Amino acid sequence: MRSWLRWWLIWKNRNNIGMAGIYFHVPFCKQACHYCDFHFSTSVRYRDDMVAALCREVALQSDYLAGQDEAIETIYFGGGTPSLLAAADIDRLIGTVGNHFAIEGDAEITIEANPDDLDDAYVAALRNTPINRFSIGIQSFFEADLRWMNRAHSAVEAQEAIKRVQDAGYTNITADLIYGYPLLSDAKWQSNISRMVEAGIPHISAYAMTVEPRTALAAFIRKGRQLPMDEEQAAAQFDQLMDALAAAGFVHYEISNFARPGNYACHNSNYWKGVPYIGIGPSAHSFDGETRQWNIRNNAHYIRAIRAGSIPCEKERLTSADRVNEYIMTALRTIWGLNMDVLEQRFGLQYRTAIHRALPPFVSSGDIVLEGPVATLTRKGKLFADRVAAELFVEQDD
Repeated sequence: MRSWLRWWLIWKNRNNIGMAGIYFHVPFCKQACHYCDFHFSTSVRYRDDMVAALCREVALQSDYLAGQDEAIETIYFGGGTPSLLAAADIDRLIGTVGNHFAIEGDAEITIEANPDDLDDAYVAALRNTPINRFSIGIQSFFEADLRWMNRAHSAVEAQEAIKRVQDAGYTNITADLIYGYPLLSDAKWQSNISRMVEAGIPHISAYAMTVEPRTALAAFIRKGRQLPMDEEQAAAQFDQLMDALAAAGFVHYEISNFARPGNYACHNSNYWKGVPYIGIGPSAHSFDGETRQWNIRNNAHYIRAIRAGSIPCEKERLTSADRVNEYIMTALRTIWGLNMDVLEQRFGLQYRTAIHRALPPFVSSGDIVLEGPVATLTRKGKLFADRVAAELFVEQDD
């Protein structure tokens, strides 16, 4: 079977059986990483109140997926730093989901964790919860780089955390790395990649350092205290990453994600495939296929509103063009690609026709390969994924 057809069949089958997910945003961190613009607080004073509010929001959101297959296939604890919650809190939140939704027996249940939180006692405590997947925020194995990022963990803790989780019997593990910043030489980058591979991590997420406007890193660069990021360095290190992980047997199944066969992240894959999900917690987003809503980015206001029985969120109904453009953006990032048959089935023949007509220049430039109904990014195209997607966007409805 040709490779594109095999991947298309996987996409098609997964779309047919894809079920909803639940995301918990845990808005606490020990300290602020210089590059991070996610919503969090470095004060955990109201941690117990927040856990109670998260449980209450699950109940308040229990009808959000009404009319769809409401079985929960994935639960994901993100943030922030979810590993700042006690294992009993994590267990309570999962139990609350089970009180209001049917959870698939083989559901993927992930916790993001910082290495400094993963001591023997905490890992052992999580072993008594339904958590079955770890996402460990390594970022680098070099001490100077971690200090530059203002990470809370050390290089030694990064190495030890992976082994500790593995020794506890967990095999479904992913870990994050960052590249494209001034301290990271190509030799150091190769060392970081090699250490991940040698540690037996089956899934690796790697992100180019980006400078978000409201971060400490942006302020340092603006004041001349730090060098700006170098796009050529990031592109070269992305190439280096693709070569190294392909040689190690990883599948580059999404722009920033690499996995050994059978170890794709189910929760994030469902995001990219447009499967509905509920976001619980301050700043969390929810999507039901037709509308999107997002909660307020304020812990105190969130807790007060939830206590009063109200979800403090804004909501928008997506136009057909919005939904098409989201599909273009997410599908092109994946190995499954932008499928013309899916476009027609979900959104109508007019969108299939419009996008198919827009593809030839990208095929000619070597950014996209078109095989049958599926358009996928080439290796060259992956360097410009967002630009290519944006140029394929359809115009908004009148």
